[in-house]
Amino acid sequence: MSRVLLVEDEELNRVLVRAIVARAAEPAVRDAQLVEAGSLAAARDSLAAGPVDLILLDVNLPDGNGLDLAAELAEAPTRPTVIALTASVLPHERAAAMAAGCDAFLDKPYAAADLVTIIATHLT
Repeated sequence: MSRVLLVEDEELNRVLVRAIVARAAEPAVRDAQLVEAGSLAAARDSLAAGPVDLILLDVNLPDGNGLDLAAELAEAPTRPTVIALTASVLPHERAAAMAAGCDAFLDKPYAAADLVTIIATHLT
């Protein structure tokens, strides 16, 4: 079973992702264990507790920039896939996410099908 870490400070957005994952037609997505973190500190704690296969990473968090975590993970020997989820969609913001070590970028708001597709693509 894959482990997916959702790093998102907005509770409503976490509820939405939780529902999308639980209802996904794609078994790799639906069967994934979803671990949630509402801050960078909580995300680091979750990563210290055990490895994850994929991270859905909000960029703007109350205790820092999610891209800092992506950059930290880029140096890790067993790095999970990192997908940036953000409303910051300007070309230079996308470039910054990719330069920080993100593997993909998904604009907020996103369609449920797009979230499932990007997760499934990187888990299978």
